[in-house]
Amino acid sequence: MPLTDAQIPTRGNKAELETGTRLLPKFDEKGLIACVVTDADSGEVLMVGYMNEESLARTIETGEAWYWSRSRQEYWKKGATSGQIQTVVEMRTDCDQDAILIKVRVSGNGATCHVGYRSCFYRTVEMGTRSGDEVRLKMADADRVYDPDEVYPKGS
Repeated sequence: MPLTDAQIPTRGNKAELETGTRLLPKFDEKGLIACVVTDADSGEVLMVGYMNEESLARTIETGEAWYWSRSRQEYWKKGATSGQIQTVVEMRTDCDQDAILIKVRVSGNGATCHVGYRSCFYRTVEMGTRSGDEVRLKMADADRVYDPDEVYPKGS
């Protein structure tokens, strides 16, 4: 269910946004807000997702991470298929409330990435190595935590 006007009132003035005590999220023109997800214990960045008003409300109400899938155009509870539920330990917003940070603990095998890695950030960009039009990526985490073909049904 969407957040009510009582829960998220009209965005206030600059001082209220930057130092006030009310959540006043700024959704973009598509109704989305970026959400950075980190491991609550290690601080490792696990993923970046997007929330709309409803998925933000579901996350606040349930304590488990919900997102809006831009590719599928639907809500998704992280881990609903894989068992890798993200339990929110802490939620923050940035200074002008146009981004969300959630610190989570991941159940199941502890992985977050749908291609089998612990974090979605498993490759590094090779800096200073541009050759022609190509910038190279290098594996930072060589081993997958799980085989996605065993977790996700075909066609998902």
